[in-house]
Parts: sequence; C-alpha cells; structure tokens
Amino acid sequence: MKAVLCKAPTGIDDLVVEDVPSPRPGKGEVLIAVQAAGVNFPDMLIVQGKYQFKPDPPFSPGGELAGEVIALGEGVTDFAVGDRVAAMTVWGAFAEQVVVPARNLVRIPDAMDYETAAALFLTYGTAYHALRQRGNLAPGETLLVLGAAGGVGLAAVQLGKVLGARVIAAAGAPEKLEVAREAGADHLVDYTTESLRDQVRALTGGKGADVIFDPVGGDAFQQSMSAINWNGRLLVVGFASGEIPKLAVNRVLLKGCAVVGVFWGAFTEKEAALNAANNRDLLRFWEEGKIRPLISASYPLEKARDALRQFETRKVVG
Repeated sequence: MKAVLCKAPTGIDDLVVEDVPSPRPGKGEVLIAVQAAGVNFPDMLIVQGKYQFKPDPPFSPGGELAGEVIALGEGVTDFAVGDRVAAMTVWGAFAEQVVVPARNLVRIPDAMDYETAAALFLTYGTAYHALRQRGNLAPGETLLVLGAAGGVGLAAVQLGKVLGARVIAAAGAPEKLEVAREAGADHLVDYTTESLRDQVRALTGGKGADVIFDPVGGDAFQQSMSAINWNGRLLVVGFASGEIPKLAVNRVLLKGCAVVGVFWGAFTEKEAALNAANNRDLLRFWEEGKIRPLISASYPLEKARDALRQFETRKVVG
C-alpha cells in the first residue's frame, strides 16, 4: 500500500510517498481502507516537530480519516467488516490503509460521503467541546470567533448559531469574512484593518464578548483580553499565528473572566463517554442540516505536500 512518510521532522518539503507493508490489526483494533483523510493545522506542525505529540519517524501525518472496515482484531465486537466509519488517529491517516483502536471509531450514516466524514469530527469535535464543556455557551450570549474562516473557526461559527449565540466572526481578509458570513456569522471584523478590541466593544454596547474562541493566539489573544465581558470565558484552542501569547493575570482579575484551555485530544481519552455523546450531537446536527464542513479543496495522496502548504502559506479556508 502507499503512504505519505515523514522520515525526519524537517518539514513539508521532505515528505515522500512510498510503498509500505499493509498493517495488521491487533487486539482491540480494526484495519480501515482509507477513502479520505482530513487535512488540519496540526498535520503541518507534526511534520515540523512542533506539535505536542512527536512520533518516532518514519510516520505518516494525518489526524482523522474516513473509510471502510476491512479487518477486525481480536476482541472487536462493536464493528463489522464493511462498516463505514470515521476515525481519529493523531497521526497516520495519510495512507491507503490504517490500523485504529476500535474505541476511536464513529459509525457514519449512509447519506454522509467519506470526504465530509473525514472533515467533521476533529474540527467540529474541538469546537463543540470548547463551546459546550469549556465555555458553557448559553443562548443569547455573544460569541467572538477568531480565525473564523479556518476549520475549527468555521465549525465554531456554525455551532455557535446552533447553540443560540450571537456570533462575531473575526478573520484576516474580506474573502475569508465572506465565508464566515455564509456560515451564519452575525457580524464581521477584519482584524488586519480594524481594531478587534474597538469593534467588538462597539458591537456589544461596550460590554465585550461573553465567550471568545481563540485558535490564533498572538496579538489577537491580547486584544481579546480587552474585548471580553465580565464573567467572560476566553477559550485557548491553539496558536495558528505561530506566537504563544503571555498573559498578565491581573487582567483576568480586573475582568472577572476565565481563561480556559481546550485540549480536545486529551478530552477524547479522559472523558470518552462525553466525547461519544458530543459525536452523536454532531451527527444529529449534520442530519438536520445545521452544520456543514466546508471542503475547499481535495488532493490525491501523492499531492499531500501541496495540501499542507495551504496552511504554511495561510491560504486555508475551511
């Protein structure tokens, strides 16, 4: 079978596609014939050696996939050969066949195509966990989403509307903001040409946002601390800007707010039952037409480097 291989964490340009032996499932595992793999920001980081998980090379990047179960390991009874599934892998999904622990699988509806399934659970799972369990977003509250045209950002915009919030979408270009508007955002802020702090304050009558979803970090985080409401919750999701911000904790005191970490990967392991319930909600929202992943481009396996470069050049939408 073919797989994208990272033989050293030296970046996208050194990835290769090679023939490797097909894996075999062990106890509690299944073998999946991969039909589609999602491409996400952590996939770029992991081949650069910058992600919190650092697998030993050679390894394949790719944190999520969808496909068909083609073999079962010992003790697997919840799935059968032929089942259509999505799976979370952290790494390994950029290959024609992948072994995955059965506990990491989600059975997908017949009406859901594989590309949608491969683009749903990581981004929407992260955003839903952030808004529901970490941010306690309530109907009628104001949600500010940074990086609102990216994968998790668009998911947060859509899910914010599902949860009854008024959504302010912030991004760095007019065309990206238009994507957020089409996803349901009520207000738009271009933080490359406008003051994020001033615009959010103006849109909220000077109060600030109740919940801020931040996968960007850097200066956007600092401005968000000046644009948060009393009892607000600032959700630390990631650092797509490349800069991990420093927090002056006196600002947390003066704002009476909370800065809350969102580590969806650890959540799926430590609170598996709650994560499964979240996944059921996401499938229901999709079946009801309330959420739709934006798949802006698809690439063959041999073009994985081109797909990852979209993150490196900040061109990703959806």
